Amino acid sequence: MCDHGEVSARRRTGLSADDLSVLSAGLAAGKRVTVYLRDPIPALELEAGTSARVVSIDGSTVTVSPKGVDDQLPFEADELHKTRPAARSAAPAPRRSAPAPEPSGRVRTSDGAAAQSASRPVTSEAPAQTTGAKPRPASPKTYRRTKTSAAAVSVTVTAAGEGTWTVSVLHGSRKQGKATEVSSDRVARAMHALGDEAAVAAVEGVIESARTAAQKRVDELSHELEAARAALAQLDGPAPDR
Repeated sequence: MCDHGEVSARRRTGLSADDLSVLSAGLAAGKRVTVYLRDPIPALELEAGTSARVVSIDGSTVTVSPKGVDDQLPFEADELHKTRPAARSAAPAPRRSAPAPEPSGRVRTSDGAAAQSASRPVTSEAPAQTTGAKPRPASPKTYRRTKTSAAAVSVTVTAAGEGTWTVSVLHGSRKQGKATEVSSDRVARAMHALGDEAAVAAVEGVIESARTAAQKRVDELSHELEAARAALAQLDGPAPDR
């Protein structure tokens, strides 16, 4: 049976390598895979233990879509739990000691009869000591900073040569899917729609260079075709008389 220290250490580890393997297998099978946030995210109004659907797993980085948030956020494996963490019970308040009763004095009359005097506090130069334990001030809990904002998304359009273009997407520093091939006319229309003059000029310059190279190739092939036709015509001429 493990002690409290071993249990606490196990909870802090988050998702293990075996957990990541099981989650990856579930995603590959098309199943809905759910994990739970270890820490709260106040900026997104998310509490600790909020469920989150797993979108993708890349090494120890798990991209999830938390409940109630229309976005996908990357987390490290140690920031997530496979099961919902148990709620923490509140610590009992320290007991306060009862105040010591104030002493009362007696005075004696001249005839020897005792009379009860009015109660009054006893003063002393020494500081008063309380019998109860002094409660220790609660130290503020420090939370590790969590990721509260989504990673930036970068869309890159690349000329692959001979009028071929590709579009790739990066979510933060991680590549999302494979590059998609697009035609030159679609790239040109997209740049004009964005209205960035520098981007339009760059794309049109690449397209013009590709157009010039294509026309040159067409001229070369046309010349080769004419030469081939002439050679064929000579071969198909009338046979010489014997």
